[in-house]
Amino acid sequence: MLDVYAFATPNSIKVPIALEELGLEYTLNGVNVRKGEQKASDFIALNPNAKVPVLVDPDAAGGRLVLSESAAILVYLAEKTGRLLPPDGAPRARVFEQLFFHASGLGPAFGQAGFFQRQATEPQPLALQRFSSEANRTLAVLNGVLADRRFVAGDDFTIADIAHFGWLWRREFAGVTLDETPHVARWYENVASRPAVQRAIGRVNALVPQA
Repeated sequence: MLDVYAFATPNSIKVPIALEELGLEYTLNGVNVRKGEQKASDFIALNPNAKVPVLVDPDAAGGRLVLSESAAILVYLAEKTGRLLPPDGAPRARVFEQLFFHASGLGPAFGQAGFFQRQATEPQPLALQRFSSEANRTLAVLNGVLADRRFVAGDDFTIADIAHFGWLWRREFAGVTLDETPHVARWYENVASRPAVQRAIGRVNALVPQA
């Protein structure tokens, strides 16, 4: 059985969503990043970068696989099952286009905007303005993409949608709303209503200790 190490974070949620969509059995192991558990030696042994999520596949071709980075995990699971990723050609390229846009653009912008709003030890107005502006700019780019597409890479739901959904699910952390991006809002409601997505959200939210 697959093991997933995660918490209720924008990047962690992507892996359970993919697994639920694919119908793969997995054990979800909580790593409470609010308490610094990602820096514990046993977790560092899995991921020296001290970040969630991590996937462990004991039955991978070639032997046990320990894989970090949410985008890499999404690609691995899609290729393992032959689902959520077109096999070739332009449709496959469009998925990777959006996957890389998320990993290099939208995701980092949202993360930095949230950090400088909520976690910086002292005010950094220039950094806050820079990353808040970039978060909204990349969101506007995605809105344009979705103006004539049902999903971010075309007509079909793919791992690119799962990637983007993670940070849109936690957009309040970045101080972002969907008020000015109606195509993203429509897409978000569509994805959020999927049964697999709802199951994944329920499972990761259950990892958060109740006060």
